This record gives sequence, structure tokens and C-alpha cells, in this order.
Amino acid sequence: RQKATVKVRISFIKLDPRILPDMGVKVAFLDEEPKDDKKSVRSNAQAVIPGNAVRKEDGKPFVFLVKDGHAERRAVTLGETRGPDVEIIAGISQGDSVVTKGPAELRDGQSVEIKQ
Repeated sequence: RQKATVKVRISFIKLDPRILPDMGVKVAFLDEEPKDDKKSVRSNAQAVIPGNAVRKEDGKPFVFLVKDGHAERRAVTLGETRGPDVEIIAGISQGDSVVTKGPAELRDGQSVEIKQ
């Protein structure tokens, strides 16, 4: 089967207050990791974000963060691709809100609204 629904039970080492009982989650399984010794070293990624959140200009990757209701352009250093997601090695910090969907003409300093 290509798709299936499976009920699982998980626990968290550090609980985030945004996680509530009976929340749903979508999971994508990644390809098997190569057995190469270089790959066995733990990644130094600061974050893993959806690949569609990364934009490029002149071949240089960047993302837009949401700061005080405005878009803030931030250059990032990309790591490995994990399915539809990408590792961010440098450029954003824990707790930053990244724009994952938005118009192609979004600019630095433009007013933005978070929709959930």
C-alpha cells in the first residue's frame, strides 16, 4: 500500500506548550541512510524546515522570518535534504518563525500575518 493510517504512541523528552492532546501529525519516511562512515556523524543542523520555505536569489539561499508582524529576510546555509525538508546549518535560531507559504514577491520589511 502506498498510504496508510497507523496509530502510534509517543513521548517527549521536553514538552512544548504548543503541543496539545489529540493533535494530529503527518509523517514522511525518509530513504535509508547510506552506510558511509561520513554520514554516521551527527548532523550539525540548527533546524529542519520545509524546502519550499527556502528561496534563492543569485544562487544564494535565504528565508523570510516573521519578526514583529513584518517579514525579515535572512541568509541561510543549507545542509542535507531530508525528503521534502532541508537542514539549515546557519542563519536561523531556535524559536524563529519561518515563512513557509507566501507570495513570490514577498519583500524584506513587508507586513505579514500568521495564519494557523
